[in-house]
Amino acid sequence: MSTNTSILLALRNWEFEHVRMNKLLEQLSDEQLLKEVAPGKNRGVYLLGHLTAANDGIRKLLDLGDRLHPELDQIFLASPDKAVAEIPATTLLRAMWKEVMDKTTEDIKSLSEEVWFSKHTAVSAEDFVKEPHRNKLSIILSRTVHQAYHAGQMALLK
Repeated sequence: MSTNTSILLALRNWEFEHVRMNKLLEQLSDEQLLKEVAPGKNRGVYLLGHLTAANDGIRKLLDLGDRLHPELDQIFLASPDKAVAEIPATTLLRAMWKEVMDKTTEDIKSLSEEVWFSKHTAVSAEDFVKEPHRNKLSIILSRTVHQAYHAGQMALLK
């Protein structure tokens, strides 16, 4: 398999999961998103915010520019569900999700083959020499799996 084919496969999977999540969000009402995916587990709204914040973080890791919604980190990355009393409304989170995913997907499509195999911004040059798999493509691969995992949880809300 060529390097270019590997990149195309990774990006197609990224886009597939993006479309899959959008379809799921269209099927789920705001009321359903306020429910826990299982007793004592995260609510759908928390998972939506969590995925939005995590995928927004890709922008910095891939050196695509500033994050669009860093204000979500404290609520959805640094804190567990229900630890923060006030969270953004579900309708606002849906809009933020769309904005983050549309912009990030557009930006990653412009990256060249060489860039995909360069280090991401969270690894030092010294560590990258020892661990070249810590590249930008690995970020897309791991975040695609992360998103698929949580989409599976959210599907339980239907």
